[in-house]
Amino acid sequence: MIDIPSPAIAIVGRHNSGKTTLIERLIAELVARGLDVGSIKHHSHRGFDIDHPGKDSYRHRAAGASETVIAAPGQVARVKTIEGEMECSDLVRSMPGHDIVVVEGYRKSGLPTIEIMRQANAADAHTAEVLLAAARAGEPLGADHVQLGRAEEEVQDEGPFSADEREKMPTAATVAVATDIPAAREAAALYGIPAIGLEDTAALADFLTEHYVRPRVSVVIQAGGESRRMGRSKATVPFAGRPLICRLVERLAPVADELIITTNEAPNLEFLHEMYPDRDIRLVPDAYNERGALPGLYTALSAARNPYVAVVACDMVFASARLVVAEALAMHESGADVVTPHNKHGFEPLHAMYRRDTCAPVVHRRTETGEKRVQSFFSDPEITVLPFAQERVLEVEPRGGCFINANTPEDLARIEESYLGE
Repeated sequence: MIDIPSPAIAIVGRHNSGKTTLIERLIAELVARGLDVGSIKHHSHRGFDIDHPGKDSYRHRAAGASETVIAAPGQVARVKTIEGEMECSDLVRSMPGHDIVVVEGYRKSGLPTIEIMRQANAADAHTAEVLLAAARAGEPLGADHVQLGRAEEEVQDEGPFSADEREKMPTAATVAVATDIPAAREAAALYGIPAIGLEDTAALADFLTEHYVRPRVSVVIQAGGESRRMGRSKATVPFAGRPLICRLVERLAPVADELIITTNEAPNLEFLHEMYPDRDIRLVPDAYNERGALPGLYTALSAARNPYVAVVACDMVFASARLVVAEALAMHESGADVVTPHNKHGFEPLHAMYRRDTCAPVVHRRTETGEKRVQSFFSDPEITVLPFAQERVLEVEPRGGCFINANTPEDLARIEESYLGE
């Protein structure tokens, strides 16, 4: 099982700012868009319980069980006694596989935060004025005296702005403001972050989708057709008693939002639909008649429906789903157009991640000129390439071997003999 880390964002604000109401609407909007949403609620008081006296599971806990799992069809809950309080980052790590996790609270978690300020809440209105004064003064977002309120002589008449509330100011982690307060909108503009209407749930969902929701990944296995050196199709050549393509499908499908196999022998691979009926595998022919790595890359990019495209050769016997995940995360964090493993032999373009919308036009233009080498594409000035160093590859796959490929029957036999039982 491959755990795909979930991106997360925190919705923060002062007491009675309307966090829960906004989050409820936001989750409903994101789910309506087909996203898998997790959520975390920070409870500031010790001793809350999700179980009730009289229930069997409550009696287990009352008898001294330090951890109780309550399981029913379609639902499970876990109640565990711990020392202190879990860090938000640990909670998010314990919730893999979501398109996004929406966190209520946890201002100091280090997560990107969206600040709520509501005009009807006196503390929010005061916060907005303090924030605007700091912005007009040219103070950086999150400066200490902004977090603690303005200088003492400026906040002698604080009204509802208590010492506790002064600690709940926007910080350097604030990426947007949801507000109906003009002062907060002006401050956000001065700080260069978006201000979104409190009732504009669609705009808030658009913002999260563009910047924080996990980008969907199309995994493309390049199977081609008959290989002269192998003497037959690499996709159907036996490995450990089954067609080699089955191994690739099973290794990579767990991290694929879409699974594509580029092949010029689709009838010979139709059996995959029967073997993996839940995978919705698409068999796509080459877009160009001529062979070559660059035309093959264009086929992959033009066939993909998702913004990130992982391209893997079908003869990479130990292709790594974990490496695909790591490359996608690196692309999301860096904004690069290509994330490709790099070692002393150069780039590994056939176990790399590509941003479809920026790469496809450049690959197409170069292919139209007759270029067939991927290396020429990597040097194009319109493309930003992030080399994924061998050290990082080994962090993801300590055993290595991701790029071992089989070009001949002898290669395949040697790999099968050495690694059968892996």
